[in-house]
Amino acid sequence: MNLKDITYELDSLWVMLAAILVIGMQVGFALLEAGSARMKNSGHIAGKQLLSFAIVSIFFWAFGFTIIFGDGNAMFGTTGWFLDAGKHTYDSISWAHIPLSLKYLFQMAFAAVSLAIAWGGFAERGKLSVYIVFGILFTIIIYPVIGHWVWGGGWLSKMGMQDFAGSTVVHLQGAIAALIGTLLLGPRIGKFNKNKTPNLIPGHNQVYSVIGGIILWIGWFGFNAGSTMSAANGFFGFITLTTNLAAAAGALAAIITAKILGGKADIGAMINGALAALVAITASCAFVEAWAAIIIGAIAGAVTFWTSVYFEKKGLDDPVYAFSVHGIAGIIGTISTGFFASNRLVKSGGVGQAGLFYGGGLHQLGVQVLGVIVSMMYVAVVSFIILFILKKTIGLRVTSEEELSGLDISEHGAYGYPEHLDPQYKSKAQ
Repeated sequence: MNLKDITYELDSLWVMLAAILVIGMQVGFALLEAGSARMKNSGHIAGKQLLSFAIVSIFFWAFGFTIIFGDGNAMFGTTGWFLDAGKHTYDSISWAHIPLSLKYLFQMAFAAVSLAIAWGGFAERGKLSVYIVFGILFTIIIYPVIGHWVWGGGWLSKMGMQDFAGSTVVHLQGAIAALIGTLLLGPRIGKFNKNKTPNLIPGHNQVYSVIGGIILWIGWFGFNAGSTMSAANGFFGFITLTTNLAAAAGALAAIITAKILGGKADIGAMINGALAALVAITASCAFVEAWAAIIIGAIAGAVTFWTSVYFEKKGLDDPVYAFSVHGIAGIIGTISTGFFASNRLVKSGGVGQAGLFYGGGLHQLGVQVLGVIVSMMYVAVVSFIILFILKKTIGLRVTSEEELSGLDISEHGAYGYPEHLDPQYKSKAQ
């Protein structure tokens, strides 16, 4: 066996491990979101993670992967449907020397994360049928189009946009879809008083939320470091360093900000601070030095807490703060490379130019801002069209009676905690 064969096998093993870590993030989302919801909706919210993963697995294989990475034009790929690899079909990802099946698996896991983020805005009042229809369309005509622009040789890629593992491609897309869903659905029953002041609707299990946050933190090492798609030269180790430092800074900054602004060291704020920092460093993890990762993470953690409080006061009922954690932080992370991208790392990575603080001028910053704006506009417009049509046809929201009884029983016929919520179960047990 020669060196080329050994490298091929090691790279393949590394990407397989990274893909498993990213897929494992679905467990983190299930625990985090279920713990942040009320008991009567917990089974539904956990179950939709498995549902969304199943949807993405099939429709990303059939269409999504081709639209991102298939040879085509500046807007979307047009060759290689159903993972049919012809000659020069996937030139944009030919730099990764691993089997095509692993390229699909790894990238599919990213698409599943983006869809999981989108569902956060629908929590506790969205119809299951909407999850299915919107999930399919999100996987085919929303997520992969931006992916092609940035990663698949599209027009933003040609401009040198830096988004190493997806602050915009994955997180901002999911967050904008969540925001549109939140706005069209309206707030949960009882969330706001007549004078529009918000009421606290606490989740039923803070321990689940903490465990979910830790699982997501661990999974992010596959998310960011796995995006090297290679074990060669050990550069993935540097990416784990910047990723971890940012997350730690975000958690600390968020809990300190919560204490200063709210008077309490809020655990939920700390979880979201770590996640926001992870979202922010996702774009820049390969382009910024370790010290900059700490700054980026701290800014994202602190700002995310403030925006989550601000948007809620303005009447936005975002149950898991998906827009703040993944949207605001995604914007911060994507734009941060325009300031902090170092000459050394940009040169080795071969994408874009150095940031403003490294003498690169305003060019890279401009590219990053442009990428954020056009991505937000595309996702917002297409998501609104799809969800508005669904609202006028099958409806987006369950009935008031179904919402009050809980989506576990109204959508699935069984409670996630029957011994606590089901009178028939209690009577039989007695």
